[in-house]
Amino acid sequence: MFLEAVQWGAWSILILWVAGASTAPELSRPCPQQCECHQETKEVNCSRRQLTSVPESVSSDSRRLDLAHNHLKTLSRRQFSGLAQLQELDLSNNIISMIEVEAFQGLQSLQILRIKSNRLKIIPVGVFSGLSSLRTLDISKNEILVFLDYTFRELISLQQLEAGENDLVFISQRAFMGLQNLQELNLDSCNLTSIPIEALSQLQNLTRMHLRRLSISILPSASFHRLSHLRDLRISQWASLDTLTSKSLTGLNLTSLSINKCNLSTVPYASIQHLVFLRYLDLSYNPITVVRGNLLADLIHLQEFHLAGGRLVRIEPEAFKGLAYLRLLNVSSNQLPTLEEGALHSVGNLETLRLDNNPLSCDCRLLWVVQRRLQLDFDGYQPYCSAPAVVRGRAFWDFTEVELPGLFTCRQAQILDRKPQDVRVEEGSRALFHCMANGDPPPSITWMTSQHVVLLNTGRIRVSTNGTLEIRYAQVQDSGSYLCTASNIAGNDSFSVSLQVSAVPNSRNRTAPYFSEVVWTVPSTPTATNSSAPAPDPFPFDAKTLIIAMTMGFLSFLSSVIICFVFMFVWSQSQGQIKHTATINFVPRASKSGGGGDGNDSGRFTMKLI
Repeated sequence: MFLEAVQWGAWSILILWVAGASTAPELSRPCPQQCECHQETKEVNCSRRQLTSVPESVSSDSRRLDLAHNHLKTLSRRQFSGLAQLQELDLSNNIISMIEVEAFQGLQSLQILRIKSNRLKIIPVGVFSGLSSLRTLDISKNEILVFLDYTFRELISLQQLEAGENDLVFISQRAFMGLQNLQELNLDSCNLTSIPIEALSQLQNLTRMHLRRLSISILPSASFHRLSHLRDLRISQWASLDTLTSKSLTGLNLTSLSINKCNLSTVPYASIQHLVFLRYLDLSYNPITVVRGNLLADLIHLQEFHLAGGRLVRIEPEAFKGLAYLRLLNVSSNQLPTLEEGALHSVGNLETLRLDNNPLSCDCRLLWVVQRRLQLDFDGYQPYCSAPAVVRGRAFWDFTEVELPGLFTCRQAQILDRKPQDVRVEEGSRALFHCMANGDPPPSITWMTSQHVVLLNTGRIRVSTNGTLEIRYAQVQDSGSYLCTASNIAGNDSFSVSLQVSAVPNSRNRTAPYFSEVVWTVPSTPTATNSSAPAPDPFPFDAKTLIIAMTMGFLSFLSSVIICFVFMFVWSQSQGQIKHTATINFVPRASKSGGGGDGNDSGRFTMKLI
């Protein structure tokens, strides 16, 4: 028994000794005096400790070192060489203005490096030497002016680069050389005035790029032409960006595109039509007024379309034709009076609709929305009626199925005055045709020729905003019928007018076109004068024209005379002072008789010049 007790005691002592030997290094793990160390996570927290230099007694097996919010000014060469197992280093919110070359040499396991909110103005080539495992680099909110060639070439594993809110004015063509694995790049709030096309072309595996608050007014062609793997492009808060060329996004195959808070006045149809795999499109907070019909059909995979906070006044029929997978439409905070069912390709696929903060006119055009109010998700923002007065202020949820047919109604367009308008005018005159209509909603007026050519509001033959057709300087070939059509969602109404233009007598002998100032229009009550013989030719020149011609001729003659006098005055001044008298010496001729004086006789007289 005694031997067994001795043996058991010896084994106990040995076990305790071994255990103590195994735990001795853990107990002796160093920790800087100003910092907190966590043994389990191997984290060293030195944040907000008023440090002016990197502490030297950090354990070599540390995984995370936090030096943020201190007063570090410089990082010396091989500053962290003893921390081979460090995976995350945070140097944010210091006053670092200088990082020496190879400052991070020895951090071969480092994956995350944050140096944001410091005072760096330039990053010398070689600073990031030794960081072959780094995946995330944050150098935002510094004062960096330029990225030099090969600045990041050692970062072969880098996947995310945060470089926004610097004073960047230039990015060298080879600045991103070596970043073959970079997937996300953020360049926000810089002083770049153009897209660094050549520099970006080095990032051929880039999948996400954010460009916010830049001072660029136009996105030129092929801005991202080599970024074939880019899937998410976000352009935001470019206050001066008002133009995308038709080839701005050439080479891209995006699934998500945001161009918001810029100055686009139209949807950039030509720039995005090739993005057939686009699923998310955000054009919010641009001064866009209209979404045209049949121009988005190529975006067959689009699922979300955002155009909130713009100036939309109309979404045309078939605006979203071809978008069979569209499930979210956000057009809130615009000036839309309505959204017609015909604008959508498939109402059944729509899941979320944002129509709030629009002056909605609750008539038959919005009946489809109210009828689907239980199936549609308004994302917590209920639409309200602004007109007519009987339903003003009511939310879509408030309506019952019983009252819908009597409230959400429309009245077919109807042309008001259908009196015949048959006009005969002479060549060179002007003719007016009126077409007024009413209905609910207010109808639109269109005019077309007998050849079914729609007339616009420009040119010699134009349609004014009030529906009046004006034909200026009428020509013989303008003769024929014209059709006015008033249309709204409830129906159409048409009305035909006739124009007969007669040639001016002897018009073939004229050397210049003759335009009369006579205005021909249709009186409110038709009279027989419309079908009577043409009036005699008016005198080709009225009093006003003659007065203007005589005045112009007199002014031309007077200006010529003045120019002559000015020229003579200048010439005389260039000849010196003018003498008003002249003295002439002369020798008298000898008489035939030979007498009368010697050869030295001479004479003189003075003349007065006039």
